[in-house]
Amino acid sequence: QVQLVESGGGLVQAGGSLRLSCAASGLSFRTRAVGWLRQAPGKERELVATISRSGGSTDYVDSVKGRFTISRDNGKNTVYLQMSSLKPEDTAVYYCAAFRNGIVVVTTLTPPDYWGQGTQVTVSS
Repeated sequence: QVQLVESGGGLVQAGGSLRLSCAASGLSFRTRAVGWLRQAPGKERELVATISRSGGSTDYVDSVKGRFTISRDNGKNTVYLQMSSLKPEDTAVYYCAAFRNGIVVVTTLTPPDYWGQGTQVTVSS
């Protein structure tokens, strides 16, 4: 059974930082691109960062460029999202997702194969 489990969310003040983790079981991340998506109340789910299967290529939505960093440790089957200079508009449930392809950009129309349950990130002003 495939499981993606996110952790690291929480409440933080604007300007603060959080590091999200996504650990996979029943699935090898090393063959797949992985992304982080978020969904704020009343808004559509948005793919904000992706990383290729090797980790050599990353992509970000403009609103998080320079503030978020996606990384991966294939040996630990884990992907991370380091979030800095957080803003209230970053408040959302954050999900990790694994894609069939080895490289994916944030504008992809291809849905992921697997999702996690999400972790709440709340940024107070």
